[in-house]
Amino acid sequence: MHLPNVLQARFVQALEPLTDSPSDYAGMIRPAADPKFGDYQSNAAMPLAKRVGKTSRDVAAELVQNLNVTDLFEEPEVAGPGFINLRLKDSVLFDSIQQMLLDERVGVSKTTDPKKVIVDFSSPNVAKPMHVGHIRSTVIGDCLARTLRFYGEDVLTDNHLGDWGTQFGIIIYGYRNFGDPAKVAANPVPELSALYRLTNQLIEYQKAKQSVATMADKLSAAKSDAETAKEASDQAESDEDLKPKDKKKLRKNAEAATRRVAAIEADIKSLKAKIDAVDSDAELSKLASEHSDVDLAVLRETAKLHEGDAENLALWKEFLPHCQDEINRIYDRLNVQFDYTLGESFYHDRLAGVVEHLTSLGLTTKSDGAICVFLEGFDSPMIIQKRDGAFLYATTDLATLQYRRDEFHPDEILYVVDSRQGEHFKKFFAMAEPLGMGEVQLVHVNFGTVLGPDGRPMKTRSGSLIGLESLLDDAVSRAKDVVCNPDRLATMDPPMDGEEQQQIAEIVGIGAIKYADLSHHRTSDYKFDVDKMVALEGNTATYVQYSYARTQSILRRASDGEGLPAFEQVIEQAAATQPMTFTHPNERSLALMLMRFEEAIEQVRLNYAPNALCDYLFETAKTYSSFNESCRVLGNDDPSVMQTRLALVTLTGRVLKKGLSVLGIDVAERM
Repeated sequence: MHLPNVLQARFVQALEPLTDSPSDYAGMIRPAADPKFGDYQSNAAMPLAKRVGKTSRDVAAELVQNLNVTDLFEEPEVAGPGFINLRLKDSVLFDSIQQMLLDERVGVSKTTDPKKVIVDFSSPNVAKPMHVGHIRSTVIGDCLARTLRFYGEDVLTDNHLGDWGTQFGIIIYGYRNFGDPAKVAANPVPELSALYRLTNQLIEYQKAKQSVATMADKLSAAKSDAETAKEASDQAESDEDLKPKDKKKLRKNAEAATRRVAAIEADIKSLKAKIDAVDSDAELSKLASEHSDVDLAVLRETAKLHEGDAENLALWKEFLPHCQDEINRIYDRLNVQFDYTLGESFYHDRLAGVVEHLTSLGLTTKSDGAICVFLEGFDSPMIIQKRDGAFLYATTDLATLQYRRDEFHPDEILYVVDSRQGEHFKKFFAMAEPLGMGEVQLVHVNFGTVLGPDGRPMKTRSGSLIGLESLLDDAVSRAKDVVCNPDRLATMDPPMDGEEQQQIAEIVGIGAIKYADLSHHRTSDYKFDVDKMVALEGNTATYVQYSYARTQSILRRASDGEGLPAFEQVIEQAAATQPMTFTHPNERSLALMLMRFEEAIEQVRLNYAPNALCDYLFETAKTYSSFNESCRVLGNDDPSVMQTRLALVTLTGRVLKKGLSVLGIDVAERM
């Protein structure tokens, strides 16, 4: 039962005699911060009082008089300036626990108005190994797809792969100039990856050499600005006539100027590192000299591929399956699947038609030889075809949108792409209406950046992004150190063999990385700290997984060899036929927390925010820990008390397992 939704409907009825817009106030319902004030609280009386010219306590009293909730709650109470406190009846809690135990969905109802939703996520460039930058789109997108399916939506997932374009121009150039066909044929994935890295390193070297001088000028200007800003701030501090807020503004300006200097210095350091890495290596330096136009040469190879050059097309067809195998191996490890994998190449033949269609609608303009769409409210146009005839991401996105509309007829499309693409998606979405697709809800599910310990985007010393597989390996290794250390293994009965240890380490390590990402609000940046991720304390997957394992340990001991499935059926039958009883406040707190599972699922759906579910699971695990410490389950002298507590343990395990599953995280039966 979703109590806030039930209460909101009841409050609408209670508010109708007081206002013409009851819905504006009916949703002001929150879980009570302190159990002594009840379970839920409404503060609707305070803002409404200002509108109706009464005191907030009088409005609250009138609302309570109109409110019909006694079938679910004890008599509502008015507190303080007009808070309305509501305490759920224990009988309702008992009924809810019983229904959740008997429901494979643990009490979460499906939406009555399902929508067809496409979730577009992950979308790596397949010509190079997946790196840390791909983790957020992959994990968030997978979680949203799972949540929406569980919620009852008709979900279709699509991995819009970067399987076309410059990245393959890089590989083709590398293969032709540096590759050994026999080695590539024998071991394609690592050889192609090495060729990509080598060619890209030469490209980055040439770019870095061109950028260093410009960056030096920028640094000089930034230092001058910083000195000026600091002098102004220092002078302001001794100016008694200046207002404090003006002094504060000048201090902030000086601090910002100093940060700009530091950022430019860091960029220059990164550029010099790329240059030094090549110059200090005789072989690389020789290649850089011989291939000084590598960036232009790669663009030529890419253009030939797009034009249908037979040799380049044959190489692309040869290399693509190997590149896809590499990323699919990562997806298998992350337990991420897609309904469709329609990459950029799938839409290549449709791009000219997109330009023609937009032109026929009178939406395009030629500007400096390029074909553009000028959109109201934007300073710069959306370029859909460059002057050399090449198409852009925007063209591909429009072709993709048209295909999805015609093929899948979606009500909603989620694009799980980082925040830096915000401007692109604003323009792209603005095109939907003139193209006749205004009825489709388009959502940019944006997210922040994974940061290293220094607070900057997480990269290796050479400036390249860290490979995703190495992060997964590191997390699994650290997880094994934490959950399979000698002290913990010594307590395991029966003993845990090496295979089980590795299996648990994989579950905990992979889960730790996923949960750490999902537990932060998606729009926030976060620091990648694997030690914190796998910790047994705090808001981590490991803590929640361990809480689940504790429930299973209790149930195994209680079953006395009967087997958990059969024993849990006994618990379900007992809960359905025998009265339950609360003898300790922590029993009731746990029952109420379990009832709120549906609320957490709905919050993820409404806000596209998986952290709401992570927060819920963490709070549930903490509440279960308090229950476990204060409420003896096994060996209790009162059968009805033990039955109630076993029911709570069983349901806690199911909710934690189901919640982690919706996040895309597995559980271990013992840890």
